[in-house]
Amino acid sequence: MSQSKIDIPVVINGKVYTLSGYEGEDYLQNIATYINNKIAECKASEDYRRMNSEYQGVLLALNIADDYFKAKSRADEAGNDNTDKEQQLYELRHEVIESQIKHEAALKLVEEYKEQVAALQRKVVQLEAERDRKND
Repeated sequence: MSQSKIDIPVVINGKVYTLSGYEGEDYLQNIATYINNKIAECKASEDYRRMNSEYQGVLLALNIADDYFKAKSRADEAGNDNTDKEQQLYELRHEVIESQIKHEAALKLVEEYKEQVAALQRKVVQLEAERDRKND
């Protein structure tokens, strides 16, 4: 079931705009708040206030683009980090499986050796008994 498109009024830089989207009111309001914060950040600069509105708009867009590319870079790094961690996890699981196989083989060998020791002990007892009979 798809969400329905919503329209909400927001105030950006002192003017009312209608934002439309499927994301929800909180999301759209957060966008307006972000834009207002970027405008306020730019207006804090004396140089920005002296620019004409076209240059102000371009500078604002550049600041927003800068935020976007920095966030995208962090997200990409996190994605790469996750890929590396998934590879490490795969390798560790592979090592665990190899270790389990070796452990099971070692246990089987230990059982075989125990059987051989028991057989040799029986042989020793048998040979000692034969020796004792011959010496009597």
